[in-house]
Amino acid sequence: MKKLSLFTVLLLLFFSLPSASAASKKAPPKADDAFPAIALPMPQSPEHQNYLGLSGDKNSFAIQNIQTKVLIIEIFSMYCPHCQREAPEVNALYRNIRNNADLADSIKIIGIGVGNTAFEVDVFRKKYDIAFPLFADPEFTIYERLGSVRTPYFFVLTITENGPGKVIYAELGGIDGAKNFLEKILHLTRKPGDK
Repeated sequence: MKKLSLFTVLLLLFFSLPSASAASKKAPPKADDAFPAIALPMPQSPEHQNYLGLSGDKNSFAIQNIQTKVLIIEIFSMYCPHCQREAPEVNALYRNIRNNADLADSIKIIGIGVGNTAFEVDVFRKKYDIAFPLFADPEFTIYERLGSVRTPYFFVLTITENGPGKVIYAELGGIDGAKNFLEKILHLTRKPGDK
């Protein structure tokens, strides 16, 4: 009986201790945090290279190489039903920005498919007619650097010549409509004294 009790106590103790992975789990960047430096593969599409302001002579690029002031990053998975439902609104957000001459160069959007291969990302792109660049993260490398966030997750950050700037918005879930989300981003990027 004593052996059984000791075994039970040891078993409970073992399962109540945090695992090494749980103890080392990184929290996702939040508003006012610095965004981690991330490298992505160079888009194959000249249209996407042009959209991001990149030249195609390298295999990869850093987030800060994107020619914009504000970058919206959608963390998605092609298997996420919420991401699938959100795709039309994110497409509308992209179109609203691209069709506004005052915003087209200063706000860009990319998507990162966590746990998705390049093939899976391409299936998602075609099925939901995504016009902005999507990148695969099949080994969860970027996902882990961003705190293993669930999907869809949106980061909005400033871009500077010295690197990815600070996060100005970070949120799990949908964007609550393209127009509302764009207004929120414009409000967050407005400088004091701007109207």
